[in-house]
Amino acid sequence: MSGRLHIVPTPVGNLEDMTFRAIRTLREADLILAEDTRTSSVLLKHFDIHTPMRSHHRNNEHRDTAHIVEEIEGGMDVALISDAGTPGISDPGFMLARACRDAGLDVECLPGPTAFVPALVASGLPCDRFVFEGFLPLKKGRATRLAQLAEDPRTVIIYESPLRLARTIRQLAEAFGPDRQAAVCREISKLHEEIRRDSLQALADFYAVNQAKGEIVIVIAPAG
Repeated sequence: MSGRLHIVPTPVGNLEDMTFRAIRTLREADLILAEDTRTSSVLLKHFDIHTPMRSHHRNNEHRDTAHIVEEIEGGMDVALISDAGTPGISDPGFMLARACRDAGLDVECLPGPTAFVPALVASGLPCDRFVFEGFLPLKKGRATRLAQLAEDPRTVIIYESPLRLARTIRQLAEAFGPDRQAAVCREISKLHEEIRRDSLQALADFYAVNQAKGEIVIVIAPAG
């Protein structure tokens, strides 16, 4: 009898965001695939989870996916986690989930933490329709993508690193217009959570002289 792939979200900040179901699933699995075993070992230790763990990240997922599918076909229950949030959302996970589905295997994704959802809702910007872009292209196609998003009638959500934030906000102000409202959401669910909402130009001016820290979500008001 085949096993199953369990996709298990983990807290993006506060460990109290971990669900009872996620803890039980990780305890009952035969194997946990972790983006970074060093990071995940802290989580597993906190919740007294002793399931064997193996690394599964962008550098080895192409090589290892077929073997993992074979293990699940052989009856192994495998749980996939990332460093934080839901695997597959700007983290490894899509490739393995697709391969399991293609092989006719069960894939179960637990509901749980994802940074962009609380950022969107707390921003006060329209959340009835939105587009999640993840990380923008660093070079090729970046200007074209920004121009397309500037005309999108939905709220736009982008992930960004603190080192690139000032440059990205400046480019957004140029592409979307300086008066477009936006929110920079930092360290969601962590001790120093901060949501700064203003026009793109005002945000560009602020981050030109203030270095941001931590994980960042940018939420931009829709066109029109």
